[in-house]
Amino acid sequence: MSQPTTTDRLLEHAERLLRRLEQLLPEAPQAPDWNAAVAFRWRRTGTKGRLVPISHPHRIALADLHGIDEQKRRIKQNTRQLVAGRPANNVLLTGARGTGKSSLVKAVLNRFAADGLRLIEVDKEHLADLPDITDLIHGRREKFILYCDDLSFDADEPGYKALKVALDGSMTAAAENLVIYATSNRRHLMPEYMAENLETRRLGEEIHPGEGVEEKISLSERFGLWLSFYPFDQDQYLAIVDYWLKHFAAPVEDPETAHRAALQWALERGSRSGRVAWQFARDWAGRGGG
Repeated sequence: MSQPTTTDRLLEHAERLLRRLEQLLPEAPQAPDWNAAVAFRWRRTGTKGRLVPISHPHRIALADLHGIDEQKRRIKQNTRQLVAGRPANNVLLTGARGTGKSSLVKAVLNRFAADGLRLIEVDKEHLADLPDITDLIHGRREKFILYCDDLSFDADEPGYKALKVALDGSMTAAAENLVIYATSNRRHLMPEYMAENLETRRLGEEIHPGEGVEEKISLSERFGLWLSFYPFDQDQYLAIVDYWLKHFAAPVEDPETAHRAALQWALERGSRSGRVAWQFARDWAGRGGG
């Protein structure tokens, strides 16, 4: 029996080394059971990411959202275009807290889920995994909203560049069955500093922001549709309070008393918003009124 040659030993050593390296490499993410849910969350464990079904998504309806009729109309039309297979825009929802940005995205999912719409929620820390997610949905007949809630970035965060590429900077064609819906309390998504104003230049009658400011603005501009949300005035707030009191079948013997309590509730929280109105109505209903 012939002895193994030096070449044979080198090849055997190389094969063992390759097997070890394969064990260290992250596995390609596996597609979930798309029939298990209408909403999914991207979860990462170590170097591995996967889509996890959300068994009990929030069932809020578009009719439950008040004081944002124009925002509802525009995002509903954009989503209708998506599920119909027509061109649709990525959407950035910005503005005051508690005014319905996140709820509107959830309500749109509930409205169009029967038409094949699905939602994938991704934390900003995992936006670098967007290529893996788009690979999983490539060629699927369903239409997808990739949802990023409360989005904002600090300088040099990896998710910033990943989102920028996904919105419109990649050599890879954008997925035709996916749009990105993101909510944020600020329009430009990144912090702005006083020092950046020193970069501003004046050329004739024109003002040109510095490169740092331009970079921050450029990310927001990659969203084709901007929806702005504003604090509610007193009448709008009380109308929402009345809606949720009725929804919870809360006892209201004297509407004026309930309204005074609702205004005091908002004053203590420093905000008249839909969220605050909903929280007040839950408290009032839970205590049996008064």
